[in-house]
Amino acid sequence: MAPSQFKLGMAQMLVEPGEVDRNLRRATTMIQQAAQAKCDIMVLPECLDVGWTHPDSRQLAQPIPGEYSQQLSEAARTWGLYVVAGLTEREGDRLFNAAVLIAPDGRLLLKHRKINILEIAQDLYATGNCLCVAETSAGTIGIPICADNFPNSLALGHALARMGAQMLLSPSAWAVAADHNNKRDPYGELWRQSFTTLARLYDITVVGVSNVGWITAGPWQGRKCIGCSLAVGPGGDIIAQGPYGGDAEALIELSVSIVKPQARGTALASMLRRKGYQGP
Repeated sequence: MAPSQFKLGMAQMLVEPGEVDRNLRRATTMIQQAAQAKCDIMVLPECLDVGWTHPDSRQLAQPIPGEYSQQLSEAARTWGLYVVAGLTEREGDRLFNAAVLIAPDGRLLLKHRKINILEIAQDLYATGNCLCVAETSAGTIGIPICADNFPNSLALGHALARMGAQMLLSPSAWAVAADHNNKRDPYGELWRQSFTTLARLYDITVVGVSNVGWITAGPWQGRKCIGCSLAVGPGGDIIAQGPYGGDAEALIELSVSIVKPQARGTALASMLRRKGYQGP
């Protein structure tokens, strides 16, 4: 029987746009730090290799499996933990905003291509066309990416939960205007709404991990990614939140509870109704 609780690391790392080698070194260092902190699983940000929507993605992106994913696989194998990470994937003449789940032995268990692509990014990234989960010794895991969890695309999270996901681990890049005032307008209500909805309805854990640092090129040039990474546990309670800021790099450690699904298949509809869900 799989353990009911694990230690998870939220790697809220600096991503330097276009600086692939430095970003991958930073990611592998954070994998080491998470392992040394006794984490069983860690989650890294979205497009950590090149940076989200960076124009150099057209030249720098690699296939998956490929050079960049292999570096993360080697780190996962060296330090013996599950790794979820966002990468920019090349397939022929198309690019995808992708996420991977890597096992402690370095095997690539799951790849997801982002589906809910922002309009400003649609000239760079193609749309993913598949949803899937992976059964692991740490529970059943789905890896949606950032805007896949928007309230208006929450059908994707519902589908993953119906597939049996006990954790949704989401590489993200949460950006705000350069002059955003977090005291006047606290960041994160959109994510809290989405994450708590899924966590409460399905008794799952939902985690979003954002990078930090300035966006130096592309359609959102001049904005900054501000971390504020978020974890919501079964029942809908917030169990961890990362610091806010363009330089708020951090490794946030937390305990994650794995709850056995209470229903599956057609029995899910009546369970959801009992919890007040009115959707399809």
